[in-house]
Amino acid sequence: MTVWLTRIQPDLRHRDARRDLASAVGMHHRLMMLFPDGSGERARQQMGVLFRLEDATSRGSRAPHVLLQSQVRPDLDRLPAGYGHADTRELTPLLDALHDGLTVHYRIAASAVRKSGPTTRAAGAKPVITLTGADADQWWQRQAEEKAGLKLASVHATPLDAARGERSKDKSRIRHTRTRFEGTAVITDAHTLRTTLLTGIGRGKAYGCGLLSIAPASRQAP
Repeated sequence: MTVWLTRIQPDLRHRDARRDLASAVGMHHRLMMLFPDGSGERARQQMGVLFRLEDATSRGSRAPHVLLQSQVRPDLDRLPAGYGHADTRELTPLLDALHDGLTVHYRIAASAVRKSGPTTRAAGAKPVITLTGADADQWWQRQAEEKAGLKLASVHATPLDAARGERSKDKSRIRHTRTRFEGTAVITDAHTLRTTLLTGIGRGKAYGCGLLSIAPASRQAP
């Protein structure tokens, strides 16, 4: 399996770029346009599409950019003319090099939530409670250990603007509160980590949440 990482630097002078950056739904639709048509209702999952918007303050960047991960190489020619600069590289060598005991840098913008109350047929699904502060940190600690095969050595948490947008089909609005977690960790289960890197963590994966990036400690995570 080949995995691709694409970095898109939108040109803020371009109207479509500004509109996409303002809407998680719009960015989702823009990125899905880079992949083959006719993949069905679960196209994002089938092609392993995850993305994360990095703001202008992230690692000294002067402008926001988009990290797009996929198991199908995106067709960057499908971006509108003048939309911005984009390049793609393979992530497969990095995934193949992962092993237990390796120290890595990590970064993820995740929607930390928990469900509250019993689920009954009358009540329907459990309500979702957004987690912030220490509760969000504890959520990430559990996710890292249980679902990502990582033992955290350090954690720096930064609250981010929520992922927002309006679905064109039914005009319903989405909102996913986001926290960026970054730091260092030791791999305890490389197989679990590879699986999670491909599938993401938590809610809102279609809208810029859940993409976990890692890099050996001698380098920085994307």
